[in-house]
Amino acid sequence: MSLARVQTRALSGVGAAAVTVEVDLSNGLPSFTLVGLADTEVKEARERVRAAIQNSGFVFPNNKRITVNLAPADLPKDSGRFDLPIALGILAASDQVSGAALAKYEFAGELSLSGDLRAVRGGLAMCLALQQTSTTLALVLPPDTAQEAAWVPEAVIYAAVHLQDVVAQLQDPPIATAGWSRVAAGIPVAIASGLDMTDVKGHAGVRRALEIAAAGGHSVLMVGPPGSGKSMLAERFAALLPPMTHGEALASATIASLVGAFDAECFGQRPTCAPHHTASPAALVGGGAPPQPGEISMAHNGVLFLDEFPEFSRRALEALREPLETGEIRISRARYQAVFPARFQLIAAMNPCPCGYLGHPTIACTDTLTQVLRYQGKLSGPLLDRIDLHVSVQSVPYQSLLQSAPGEATATVRDRVMAAHGRAIQRQQQPNARLMGESLTTHATLDVQGHQFLQAVAARFQWSARRLHRVLRVAR
Repeated sequence: MSLARVQTRALSGVGAAAVTVEVDLSNGLPSFTLVGLADTEVKEARERVRAAIQNSGFVFPNNKRITVNLAPADLPKDSGRFDLPIALGILAASDQVSGAALAKYEFAGELSLSGDLRAVRGGLAMCLALQQTSTTLALVLPPDTAQEAAWVPEAVIYAAVHLQDVVAQLQDPPIATAGWSRVAAGIPVAIASGLDMTDVKGHAGVRRALEIAAAGGHSVLMVGPPGSGKSMLAERFAALLPPMTHGEALASATIASLVGAFDAECFGQRPTCAPHHTASPAALVGGGAPPQPGEISMAHNGVLFLDEFPEFSRRALEALREPLETGEIRISRARYQAVFPARFQLIAAMNPCPCGYLGHPTIACTDTLTQVLRYQGKLSGPLLDRIDLHVSVQSVPYQSLLQSAPGEATATVRDRVMAAHGRAIQRQQQPNARLMGESLTTHATLDVQGHQFLQAVAARFQWSARRLHRVLRVAR
C-alpha cells in the first residue's frame, strides 16, 4: 500500500487531542515533506526517522516522494512524540508493516538514531484522553512514559524499548521480543512528608489559623519579622491537608507530566510549589507558545507558598487574582489558547517593613513611615481582598525555644482537619472556601446578634462584599 494512517495524540492544554499521521508514498523526485502545523522539533523528525529506520534493519524508501500529514492541520504539534508514528506510517506505506495491525493501537515516542525509544511528556494526559473516548485501542509508549501512563485505572498500556520491538509485534503472527511488555496499573501510595508540626514551638494562634485554613481550603497571609517561623510553618502545611482522592491525584500528576516533572513516588501526595520571588509572571501563571502550565497549575490541589510576598513583581502578583477566585488560568496568545486548572491554597509570608522589625518587642525598626507604606503598598487591595486569613507571626522568646515541649504532632492535627473537612463535604459537597451565592446563604446563616456584630465591623473597617463573604466562609 502507498497510503498509511497511524493514530497518536498531541498535547493541548491539559488534554491530548487525537492526531492522525497520514503517510503517502508516490513516484516523483525523492523528497520527505512534513505538513500539519508542525513545530521545529516535529520537522526535525525527518532526519531522526530516516536514520532510525535504516539503523534498525528496515528499508527506507529513498526513491519515493514521501508526504506526511499531521491531521487536523489547525492543531499545533510540538515535541518528538510523533517520531514513532511517522516511522510506523512509512513502514506500513512501504508494506513492511501491516496496516490492519496498526489500527489496534495509538503510538507516541521519540526515536534515537539507533531506533531506541525515548520518553516523552504527557503520558498521563494521553492515557486519560484515550480512556475518555471509550475505544478499545491500546497505547504504545516508551518504557518510562508507559510506567507513568499506567497510573490511569483499567488502562491498556504497552511499553516498547526499540522500534524493532514495535514492528515485531505488528507482524502476522506477532513475534514476542524482550523489549515489548504490557505494563500493569500502578498502586498509588502517598508518602508522608518528613516535616512535622512537632518541630514548631509556640505560635498557638498561628497553628490554629493554619488548621482552620487546612480544614476549609482557605488562603493565608503570614506577617512577621525575620526568623519568626513563617517559612517553617508553611513547609509543614501541606501535611495537614486531607488525603487526595484518586481523581485529584491524577489531575495533579497529569499537570506534572506535561512539563516532564512526574514523580511516581510522589503520586497521591499534595504538591507544594515555592517559586523564588524573582519568578516572572509567565513562570508563575504559565505561558509560552504553545502555552505551558506555571507554578500555580503545578500546585493544583496542593499548596503555593510565596515567601517574601511583596518582593514578587507587581505584574506577577496581580496575575493571581483570577485564579484565586476561579481555580483556573486561561492563557491566550495570538495563535494559541489553553486553560489550565489552578485550584491551589495560597500560603504567603512577608515582613511588616523593609528592615523586617516593625513592631518587634526588642529590635527597633530603622525604616521611615514612607518606606513602610511603600513596601506594604506593593500588595494591592484587590489582591489582599482575595486572601482569607491574615495572621500576625511574632518571634518566640529564646526561653520558649529552648525549654518548651515539642508542639502537637501533624498526625493529630490532620485527624481534626479530616473530621472537619468530612463534615463540610457531607453538609455541602465542597470545602467552606468554595461556598458561593445561595450555598453560602444556606450553609453560613447568622443569628440576629451575629448579623448585627458583622454589620457593625464591616461598616467600621469598610469591608468590600468579597471580604464580607470570606469572613462568613472562615466562620463556617
